[in-house]
Parts: sequence; structure tokens; C-alpha cells
Amino acid sequence: MAEQLSSAFETSLDKTNLILKDIEQAYGWPKAQRNQSYAALRTVLHLLRDRMSVQESAEFAAQLPVLLRGIYFDGWQPDSVPIKLNRDDFLYEVRQGFPYDVEGGTERVVQVVLDALRKHVTQGEWQDVKSNMPGDLQRMIP
Repeated sequence: MAEQLSSAFETSLDKTNLILKDIEQAYGWPKAQRNQSYAALRTVLHLLRDRMSVQESAEFAAQLPVLLRGIYFDGWQPDSVPIKLNRDDFLYEVRQGFPYDVEGGTERVVQVVLDALRKHVTQGEWQDVKSNMPGDLQRMIP
């Protein structure tokens, strides 16, 4: 049983690292900048989570690696969602949670993170996430 737990944890860690690596490669960041890729991923995940209904948020989270699912639900207040955010509000909130200055600005951060996540979620679930966003925010989602 201990081997199964260790294997499950290692698999989750590997999958989470793949997503972080996708973000880093899109920017050309070395692994030494893992704090930046983590901050970008965490911030965008929390804003997506808070913008979706409880049901849709849970369905999306089920496709994330266990480690990332824990990050996703950290600090969640399901009784106060969905929070209405348009594109500008979303970008403002990303900027508050991601204090780094990067090439392409906040909108590029969001697009890079969403691209990385899209690779690790089924097409059907991704379409559900996208359809739960307002029109101006949908246009940012790949």
C-alpha cells in the first residue's frame, strides 16, 4: 500500500511539473524561475475556479493531478461562487496575484497558463469551462 501511495504521489508530482514546464517553455524561463510559473498557474486556476459554478469547478478539478487539485481548492469558498468577472476584472485579479513583470503582460500570462492546462484536460471538459465564462473572457480561452 505504501508503494501505491508513493507511486500515486510521484505521478501527480510529475504531471504537475509537466504543466509548470509547459508554462516555463512558453516563456523560455529556466526551471530556476519555478516560483513564477507556479504563481501564474495558481493565480489563473483560482480565478477560473471562482468564476465557475460549484458543479463545474468540481468536474474540472477532477481532471487535474491530485497535487494540483489541492492547490486548486486551497482557500476555496464554494458558498460565494461564481464570482462575476469580466475580462478586464479577470486580468486585474491575475495581476494582483502574479506580481512579476513578464513579456506580453498579464493577458499573455493568462493565455500561456490556459494553453498549458488545455493540454491536460479533455476537450469536452475544456469546452465546458469555456462555456461557463462570459463572452469577452471566452475569447481569451484557447
